[in-house]
Amino acid sequence: MPQDDAWDADASREIARSGPGRPSAGFYGAVPDEDPPSDNGDEPGEDEEEFEEIEFVPVRRQLSLAIAGFAALLGLGLALGAQTSAPDNRLPYAIVLFGVQLLYLLAWIMALHPPAAGATAAVSGLVAVAADYLAVTSTPAALLPLILVAVGGFVVALIGQLFRAEDRARVTDSWRTTLLIVLGVVAYAIPMVLTRQPVGTQTMIVSAAGAGVALFVARVTDAIFPKPRIALQVPRGATGVVLGAMLGTLAAAGLGSVLVLPFTPAKGAIVGLVAAVVASLVDLAVNFGEAGRRLAGDAPTFWVARHMQGPLGAFALTAPAAYALAHWYLS
Repeated sequence: MPQDDAWDADASREIARSGPGRPSAGFYGAVPDEDPPSDNGDEPGEDEEEFEEIEFVPVRRQLSLAIAGFAALLGLGLALGAQTSAPDNRLPYAIVLFGVQLLYLLAWIMALHPPAAGATAAVSGLVAVAADYLAVTSTPAALLPLILVAVGGFVVALIGQLFRAEDRARVTDSWRTTLLIVLGVVAYAIPMVLTRQPVGTQTMIVSAAGAGVALFVARVTDAIFPKPRIALQVPRGATGVVLGAMLGTLAAAGLGSVLVLPFTPAKGAIVGLVAAVVASLVDLAVNFGEAGRRLAGDAPTFWVARHMQGPLGAFALTAPAAYALAHWYLS
């Protein structure tokens, strides 16, 4: 006997259409709904590792050419000054070196921001004058008086940074900065000492030429072909650094072939290679230091000081390298 079924096929279809949260289409509606988005405000992929975007610093062609010109002029000035320096005519070279010391002091004080910057700059300026005077007048010409001046100037600069509380709090972390500034200023008096020693003048000429050519070629190459990039944050190319070191060595070897004994092309190449590598590494280190300060959010250095800092630091370290080569390799 047939019974009336209230749940006939038409009623079931009607309920399926009108019911909330009906399943999605699929095999008999068996595919479950996707989980609704959570209301906790978490963005998708939070659990995945997030990579910080690396800033890409482009190479500015005109700026690279300007730095190349400055490095070439600086190397040429140091080489010609050493060549023209004579026992009765050392004052012009001393004046040139003092001008370079002031440029170094300006660039590195503004770049590194040591505590009590004014006092540190004043002490370093006095150290430069004392180092130049001893380089010209000390008998015999030696490196020891310059070392003593550097140590004394460093101690006085540290004392000057202890008067104010905000400067005193930074002394522990920034004493290396002060040491770099004082040593760099004193290093530019070493070429004068070398011109008063046997083989010193020729060593300084070859070293300045090797370093100058290396920096010039590296920067010009960066303006033309800055690849492969050494780092995305540093606007330098590895091609320029390698090519600069090679051509700097070649230029020094050429000078070694025309200078008098004990220089030979091989010895000139070794002196030039050391000077070129030292100058290139210091220049690169300055670029990486500037990139680090930029990433740390520090205030950018005054643009003139920032771009002079590399070549000035490079030649400052080239001078003691030339002194060491003159005494431990060529003598």
